[in-house]
Amino acid sequence: MLQRVFRAFHYRDFRLMWLGACTSSIGTWMQLVAQAWLVYRLSDSAVYLGLDTFCGQIPIFLFSLFGGVYADRKNRRNILILSQFVQMACAFTLTLLVATHVVKVWHILCLSAVVGTAQAFGGPAYQALIPSLVGEETLQNAIALNSIQFNMARVLGPVFGGIALDSFGAAWCFGLNGLSFLAVIASLLSIHVRFIPAKTQASVLASMKEGLKVIRMRPGMTGLIALAFGLTLLSYPLSTFLPVFAKDIFHGSSMTFTMLLSTYGAGSVIGALLVAGARNQKGNGRNALLVMIMLGALITVFAISRNLIISMVLLFAAGIALIIVFALNSSLVQVYVTDALRGRVLSVYNVAFRGGMPIGSVLCGVLIKQTSAPVIIAANGVLVCVFAIYFLFVERKVAKM
Repeated sequence: MLQRVFRAFHYRDFRLMWLGACTSSIGTWMQLVAQAWLVYRLSDSAVYLGLDTFCGQIPIFLFSLFGGVYADRKNRRNILILSQFVQMACAFTLTLLVATHVVKVWHILCLSAVVGTAQAFGGPAYQALIPSLVGEETLQNAIALNSIQFNMARVLGPVFGGIALDSFGAAWCFGLNGLSFLAVIASLLSIHVRFIPAKTQASVLASMKEGLKVIRMRPGMTGLIALAFGLTLLSYPLSTFLPVFAKDIFHGSSMTFTMLLSTYGAGSVIGALLVAGARNQKGNGRNALLVMIMLGALITVFAISRNLIISMVLLFAAGIALIIVFALNSSLVQVYVTDALRGRVLSVYNVAFRGGMPIGSVLCGVLIKQTSAPVIIAANGVLVCVFAIYFLFVERKVAKM
């Protein structure tokens, strides 16, 4: 069983990338915990929490298509290394601003936008690089294991970040995140990249159109793109506004927020392990939609719960469901695209996947100010169920994949 769960680790380059990315992701989540708490403490406003997420994610929405073209035209490893250096510089800049007690909310928003721009080019390159490090038969397993490293970081990062935040202050979280980028840079320098970009005279716009054409021609692919956008639009605000639940609903501290976020991440690790251990099979589209209905129900019940223990159990289950949906949908996208077009197709998926985050966060932040976090998050859960039911019974191309 364990051999099946971790079979992509048989590939040396994938192991190195996994370890480097996991270390960096832990640092990133340490920063996200400290940054969310710092923004809320400085502003005392859910609107600014949503705006910070918007600033970090909107560049991905705007520039990922360009990132996808370059991921197919240039050396993917070099793109990734440059992206990591930019993000590392931003982390150290924020460290200095906090350590010298001059940090303002607008500083954080601007740095989030720079990081998001770097990720717009690094994200497609990373996603396109992973399949070239393993065999085709282990692709779904590699995607699930990649989800595990990200979600292990969602567990460990908030724990380490919460401890560092309470014991030493936010500057330590940002500084340690800056150092963590060295791990992924080292792993990138150690792997052997087999992908050789094809020379082309086509314009950037023509290359984009080629990727979009592939998406339109493949039955169900446009549905997967729509699901990626809708799911992040409606489900991501749950994690964005956990500080509001921790402080205003459960009347807790930064450690309460850390506990909630870590519980959510722990569920995601279990969900990724379940996908990694599954045999490649047909019906993944239908399975993803059924789990998505369950996810919507869990989000709704969490929003109306007032018991911390029950809420943590619901978050754990929601984390399991969320990552199962994401991993299955992502593997379906990857299976039906060639390596030469992978960057462009994944950039479109990335635009949808990441584009829903800033829009959902800002909209929910404004609506929460008018009503309350429980009301808006509960409504999001209901809409997740409706969205999944539509693709399960009405627009059935995804369900047939």
